Amino acid sequence: MAAVLVNIAGRAYRLSCDDGEEPRLEELARYVEGKILNMKDSFKEIGEQRIVVMAALAIADESMDCRGKAEAMEREVTTLRAELDATKKAVAALEEKVASAVDDAARRLEQLHSDLQKPAPLEDFPL
Repeated sequence: MAAVLVNIAGRAYRLSCDDGEEPRLEELARYVEGKILNMKDSFKEIGEQRIVVMAALAIADESMDCRGKAEAMEREVTTLRAELDATKKAVAALEEKVASAVDDAARRLEQLHSDLQKPAPLEDFPL
């Protein structure tokens, strides 16, 4: 188990995390700290606890927006996958029809070639 020391709202916090997750935890702490600093700049004279709560709500709002967008994208991907599957089936059916038509045309051409190779009966030629 690893530990990382982060500063948020002017206070140092020692946080535990899984090995290798330290950079991510530090990045998250910097993000939270940045939100708090932006709020302090915007609201100037406001209590520290209130700034932290407002920053937490702003982050929660961003998170909910992102979740909504992710869910919409997942629905779109599901729809696109269904459309792709339907298109693949349509293409396969069309390929089957084309192959059948080509086979039929080849048979007809072979029959025509065979018919043309046969000598014509003499009665077909007037004298």
